Amino acid sequence: MTSKADTHWRKTRRLTFLLLCFWILVTFGLTWFARTINEIVILGFPLGFYMAAQGALVLYLLIIWWYNRQMKKLDAEFGVEND
Repeated sequence: MTSKADTHWRKTRRLTFLLLCFWILVTFGLTWFARTINEIVILGFPLGFYMAAQGALVLYLLIIWWYNRQMKKLDAEFGVEND
């Protein structure tokens, strides 16, 4: 039988691992497919330029926001919130 702390830690690790995989996919995926992505032009700029200048940063902020939101839910579920 697993304790509440073990279950909380398992869910926290899973969330962290999934978001880390998404971060790796964004970071290395955009670089790996840069030539293909650059064929798409938005407002006169290739999409690769846009993603390097702004898009990736926005995605990183969304990853942080999602992690914070999900961790607050997990902490509330297991009664370990810091409010």
